[in-house]
Amino acid sequence: MLSFAGASRFVISVTLLLVSIPCVAQTQPPSPTPPQPSTSPDTPTVKVGGTIFADYSVQQTPKITDADGNEVALSQFEITRAYINLTGTISRHVAFRLTTDVARETGAGSTLNGSYTVRLKFAYGQWNLDDWLGKDAYTRFGVQPTPWIYYMDDIYRYRFQGQEFEERDGFLTFSDAGASFHYTFPSNYGDLHTGYYNGDGYSKFEPNDQKGFQTRGSVRPFAHASGPLLGLRVNGFYDHDAYVKSAERRRASSSVTFEHKYVNAAFDFLAARDQTSVNKTAVNAREWSVWATPKTTKGWEALLRYDHGEPSTAAPDQIRKRTIAGIAYWFSRQPGLWTAIMFDVDNVSVQNVVPAQPTVRKYAVHTMFNF
Repeated sequence: MLSFAGASRFVISVTLLLVSIPCVAQTQPPSPTPPQPSTSPDTPTVKVGGTIFADYSVQQTPKITDADGNEVALSQFEITRAYINLTGTISRHVAFRLTTDVARETGAGSTLNGSYTVRLKFAYGQWNLDDWLGKDAYTRFGVQPTPWIYYMDDIYRYRFQGQEFEERDGFLTFSDAGASFHYTFPSNYGDLHTGYYNGDGYSKFEPNDQKGFQTRGSVRPFAHASGPLLGLRVNGFYDHDAYVKSAERRRASSSVTFEHKYVNAAFDFLAARDQTSVNKTAVNAREWSVWATPKTTKGWEALLRYDHGEPSTAAPDQIRKRTIAGIAYWFSRQPGLWTAIMFDVDNVSVQNVVPAQPTVRKYAVHTMFNF
């Protein structure tokens, strides 16, 4: 397996390569983005939308014990995501987005424990640079999407089932406060997104002077192909941060993604290094994921996914495995209007840890409404 240093050099090399090759705008993501500039006069616009993820799940294993001591399978209806999106333009060069996120409070001892609370997910201004640097060139300032997770979710499209492994296992965050720059290379070959962030994510405050530098580059090697190879992209990502001075937090990711009328698929590899204090030993982790979403033209789709992780390379026999299998039906896939329902089985097991951890198996019905 690749060491962290080797993986880092590989990702940095890929990113530098991507910068030297002309590159394509991403497809429209499920979550709305600020309107792009046009040749029309400067007329301010404001749009209101929303996103709802509503689920019903049954945890088959492990069982829980209720207040009377009965062993039961936990089942629950849950709103896992509820966004209110306010997007718009102030002029053809200035746009904005404000998104509130409704999430359940789970803090132990909190008087709001179990209640739904509102927090800020996105709040940024965007300066469109299309007139000078070409289509989809911009800078952003504020709480905004980070370069890797938002990009990969655009291709994955099943965030309403659950997060991708980098976010679900705590390596990366979907949104953070900072400043970023995005540039799309000409001739449909790829894009570059780089930024400077707090590094701890939108749901946490900044505890010190350390900041995270994140950059992602993507290339479409067959940008002018007329067949399936058009949907192939190679991606590299690097995140350099620190918990405190001289105690590094680094991530290096690389992936190969494929998009087609009948299937989206990806292989995604991550190497991570965490040293929470200069007085503690650094922990190196490796994880990879492979997934595919076979599709039909009638709205039916499947999700097949396998994640494989080593939480610490110092204990290579400790393995975290996740398998997901589901079937979905998409009622609407118009730009900005996404409605889907899905049934899936989600299975997570951790091997060779002390104390032993039981396998977690959940059956669920997931729904998504994006408007």
